[in-house]
Amino acid sequence: MIKTRNGDIIVTNEKQNKLLKKLYGCSLGRVALKTLTAPCVSKAAGAFMDSRASKLLIKPFIKRSGIDTSQYVMCDFRSYNDFFTRLVKPDKRPVDYIPKHLISPCDSKLTAHKISKNSIFRIKGSRYRVSDLLQNDFLAKRFCGGYCLIFRLEVDDYHRYCYIDNGTKTDNTFIAGELHTVNPIALERYNIYKRNCREYTVLHTENFGDVVQIEVGAMMVGRIVNNHGEASFVRGEEKGRFEFGGSTIVMLFGRDSISVDHDILCNSAEGIETVVKLGEKIGKAGE
Repeated sequence: MIKTRNGDIIVTNEKQNKLLKKLYGCSLGRVALKTLTAPCVSKAAGAFMDSRASKLLIKPFIKRSGIDTSQYVMCDFRSYNDFFTRLVKPDKRPVDYIPKHLISPCDSKLTAHKISKNSIFRIKGSRYRVSDLLQNDFLAKRFCGGYCLIFRLEVDDYHRYCYIDNGTKTDNTFIAGELHTVNPIALERYNIYKRNCREYTVLHTENFGDVVQIEVGAMMVGRIVNNHGEASFVRGEEKGRFEFGGSTIVMLFGRDSISVDHDILCNSAEGIETVVKLGEKIGKAGE
């Protein structure tokens, strides 16, 4: 289930869910997945989505997904990917600049999970270990007792993401892997965040301490595009973007570094995702 911040329930895409159940729920479907999730297939799909021919997909997608185009800078897009990474109008995503307010880095469906002492947390019936995400036990242990925030983007979301605070960052670390959809149906059978390609960096922030941000690729997403290597940054500045598909950002916060807004915690405890927007307050710095 998905809820907005005011408690309204969002209806999910039933046709898409039925297709994913077939792919992930039977032996023939899982055989097909081995082909669909191969990096070479995603690269080929990405090449097509960069081509002028892919422009034919734009109008049907807007109609099918019910995208409110008034929120975006709409121009003569060169390709579907050009449209997919379209810019939002600045006044449509105002950034909360109050220093102690924790903001969302992106438009997404958010859940928040406390990281236990053994660094295992559960999402949609599957178990995940922080060290699996990072492939770095030493770094993973630093976030014991903190929070893991999972921002799940769908194809109709704005696919650019920003920095949550002022600070500096380490270089990006890329971890190769298979590319799977991040739809919750897939999460029931696979440890998606362990299997997918991903890229992470450590953010040394002014108000929330050290934060790890992990961008996770999804099925048919061949590229996670981060704008900076080792660098300094400011709150609200664009950090990067995903090209074509639904994707996920995972953020790890240390013990007592943040408190998450009550509605998000309550929804997460019930297995419900909360709709959030880029720049919106979702919590605050720890006391």
